[in-house]
Amino acid sequence: MATTSARPRAHRRTRIALAATGALAALAAAGYVWLSAGASPRVTGHPDCHAAPVTGPVEPGGPDHRAVCAVLGDLTAAWDAHDADAYGALFTADATYTSWVGTHYAGRQDIVAGHRALFDGVLGSTRLTDRVLSVRFATPDVALVATRGDTYETAPPAQPSKVQTYTVVRDGGAWRIASFHNSARRPVLERVQFLWMPGSRPEAER
Repeated sequence: MATTSARPRAHRRTRIALAATGALAALAAAGYVWLSAGASPRVTGHPDCHAAPVTGPVEPGGPDHRAVCAVLGDLTAAWDAHDADAYGALFTADATYTSWVGTHYAGRQDIVAGHRALFDGVLGSTRLTDRVLSVRFATPDVALVATRGDTYETAPPAQPSKVQTYTVVRDGGAWRIASFHNSARRPVLERVQFLWMPGSRPEAER
């Protein structure tokens, strides 16, 4: 008899545990949706590099500003054409390149070889999009360009998933990229950080 009476209690505990698990899962899903809904950045950047804020010892809209923007435009064109040589030609011979997965390339030839393999493989059907956050000339010969960017196949994403920094330098008679760093944005984690530590929110996102 003890064994028989224990079975309903065990079934009840199982049902309660399942219900609690379902409730927690639903709560977690609702929390994730709420966090995601508020995770869009306020500063999304400009699709036209020439319209982005320009600071430093260079005239906005002047020849050097236009030349730096042209480098980014040529970079997009080379990517869209899946032309690794044209892509690499926009970097200095000793450039460094860090991808969003953490791969680090050292030198133009390394960048070309790596992207030739990528264009022949998983990136062969992708295009590139950039939204420029700022163009800051640290000196008349060095520009730091911050962008939100991404790859896509059919239509550019409304919110690019990566944040990128280009160091563009005067290299002989041309401007070329001396360093590139690509970071994947984690919108939910960023939202949690801002809620938990409001002081960590950048001024532009307040």
